[in-house]
Amino acid sequence: MVKIKRALISVSDKTGILGLAKELDKLGVEILSTGGTAKLFRENGIKAKEVSEYTGFPEMLDGRVKTLHPKIHAGLLALRKNNVHMKTLEEHEIGLIDMVVVNLYPFEQTVKKPGVSIEEVIENIDIGGPSMLRSAAKNHQSVAVVCNPGSYSQIIEELRKNNGALPEDLMRDLAIEVFGRTSQYDAAINVYLKEYFSKKQEISGFPQDLVLSFTKVQDLRYGENPHQKAAFYREAKKAAGLSAMKQLWGKELSFNNILDLNAACNIVKEFELPAVVFIKHNNPCGVAENRNLLKAYKDAWECDKLSAFGGILSVNRKIDFPLAKLIAKSGFLECVICPEFTVDALNLLKDKKNLRLLEMPNMLEKNNGIDFKKVSGGLLLQDEDSLTLDEKTLKIVTKKKPTKKEMESLLFAWKAGKHVKSNAIILARGTKTVGIGAGQMSRVDSCFISTKKAGKLAIGSVLASDAFFPKEDAILLAAKYKIKAIIQPGGSIADEAIIKMADKHKIAMVLTAIRHFKH
Repeated sequence: MVKIKRALISVSDKTGILGLAKELDKLGVEILSTGGTAKLFRENGIKAKEVSEYTGFPEMLDGRVKTLHPKIHAGLLALRKNNVHMKTLEEHEIGLIDMVVVNLYPFEQTVKKPGVSIEEVIENIDIGGPSMLRSAAKNHQSVAVVCNPGSYSQIIEELRKNNGALPEDLMRDLAIEVFGRTSQYDAAINVYLKEYFSKKQEISGFPQDLVLSFTKVQDLRYGENPHQKAAFYREAKKAAGLSAMKQLWGKELSFNNILDLNAACNIVKEFELPAVVFIKHNNPCGVAENRNLLKAYKDAWECDKLSAFGGILSVNRKIDFPLAKLIAKSGFLECVICPEFTVDALNLLKDKKNLRLLEMPNMLEKNNGIDFKKVSGGLLLQDEDSLTLDEKTLKIVTKKKPTKKEMESLLFAWKAGKHVKSNAIILARGTKTVGIGAGQMSRVDSCFISTKKAGKLAIGSVLASDAFFPKEDAILLAAKYKIKAIIQPGGSIADEAIIKMADKHKIAMVLTAIRHFKH
């Protein structure tokens, strides 16, 4: 146990601080404080000595220098069982400090303010706060260090129970939390300044040293499987994408739900018109776009209703009562996500107790960030795959040209295929998928799967491939189903033979020169 006799309190976020300070005052603890915190204490009848009075040195440089003084840091860092340390303190008339309560300047909140200046951002980089926290945390066997207002109630309880003392295990846990917080704080500063000055200097490429900062949103029941622990984190600098979604109904989201929701939202934002996608295991099992939202829903559902059972539904428009009625009749789904629900639609869907309902107002915001993939011992970074087709750059390489309607269908299939695990083959009629072959080791196997899924609807459809065809076998299979047109990147050494085969079977072929592998 460590008896608390002197505490230094200097907080930016003053939530709950009066309760803790009053308890310390009641226990006879000498309180040192600064600026606004000291003023708050005086106004509430709590005895507090200004740090400037304690150190004998005034605050200076507009408050930039307040606590950076040997009387503060020596009082925190001195080892109580080290006779040389204690003699040094005595020689310089430095007292011990047994507790530090500090939370930091609100840097993360400041950078989110619209139009914030770089000068204001810089002024909200705390120097003295992290220094005191780290000094106290380093000496946590003798100094209690508190950076989180959420810990105050537990500390008050322990102080009361132990007559003004705190147990060593609590002090250890508080110190660990501090090192996590200061690491997160420094990472947020690093990320913001690198991004800000990179824009100013028009620097491209990836940093030599990468520091990431994320904040935990919630623990999850488990990971991909029940024996794996899991949690969901958001980017520390802002709530965006899935971290900004609101769950309106249903039980807690799972790890796999969040992965599938991410895939579902990324697909529907590709389309300008009302669009619907059903996702299962990170792959779409039905995608459709139509000016009539109900028609888009029916088309997406009909693509592969067997696989859609127990999947994720994403809609890029508000879900109203008529659509909610269709959803309610479609059988079991894990989640439904859209920008907004009408009140009557929400009330209807709440009748399904196992259905999770989520709103994501920012659903249609395009992804223009960085994609991360964790590998053993490292991290892969790449730009988000946000490249879109420009119809003017498409190259028609066959004698037969696609009709206007076929071209519209090819472009739709290409957008959907961008989000299907490679090797990916998509069959479409109009602006709806009728067969999807995903994640196979050979491209022709994906063709077999897509045609099997489509059945009779494969006949006369169009086909999109996420990468080039290495052999003619897939074209022969397409010819068997009287596929009218194919869109693919091209670039294979077999391109000439592939085009000849397409010409032989009167299949129009369009090359994009863009590949969309998705591993």
